Amino acid sequence: MSTVALAMRDSSTMIRRQLKRLVRYPSMTVQLVVTPVIVLLLFVYVLGGTLGAGIGGGRDAYVDYVVPGILLMAASTAATGTAVMVATDMTEGIIARFRTMRIWRASVLTGHVVGSVVQQLLGMAVLIGIALAIGFRPNATVVEWLAAAGTLTFFAVAITWLSVALGLKSSTPEAASNAPMPLILLPFLGSGFVPTDSMPTVLRWFADYQPFTPIMETVRGLLLGSSIGNSAAIALAWCAGITVLSYLWAKRTFNKATP
Repeated sequence: MSTVALAMRDSSTMIRRQLKRLVRYPSMTVQLVVTPVIVLLLFVYVLGGTLGAGIGGGRDAYVDYVVPGILLMAASTAATGTAVMVATDMTEGIIARFRTMRIWRASVLTGHVVGSVVQQLLGMAVLIGIALAIGFRPNATVVEWLAAAGTLTFFAVAITWLSVALGLKSSTPEAASNAPMPLILLPFLGSGFVPTDSMPTVLRWFADYQPFTPIMETVRGLLLGSSIGNSAAIALAWCAGITVLSYLWAKRTFNKATP
């Protein structure tokens, strides 16, 4: 069997391992889905009237505005679980067992990434379904929906590789649970919940140039028909950069930890 065929076989095995883990231990998946849903309901029904008036509309307008930010927050929340699972594998001996087998080394990381991205996309699908039920009204065409889904998938891949790297660098699963936490805050410190032009100057500068803002603006523009400008190009550049750098970081850390 060729090297490529072995790599594909081993990667598919590790992907099945991660998907079975999600099925056997659904509590984490439920928790990762429920948290963004609670945030959505809180902001729409408790704060939506006031914040919606601030953006020139009411609660209905605010539902449309806030959904893209919470979608990214949902992916970032799931990334925390990925970091914990990677750290658990690294500290509980399963990697040592894998080293005794004739498997493609990178397949372990591939399994974590694909399993996490599937989990994130399912969570975002549930979130969109609930958002539609409470008043989210996108006017996107089929092509725009596909473009928005592609952007979110690319973001999920990027944030997952970063989480894998953070999990590999963490000494314990407990430490890994805290490492990706700042990622959950970035939608709040961007255009996820309020327009950046309402922020103080220093915070507005950070919000405009941090990676989550152009991604949220791209998804928002695609789904709601608002102007995107150069946000799409910037969003894709951020996702590509985070993916490549995180992959290289994760690969180097994993190789050092598993000689």
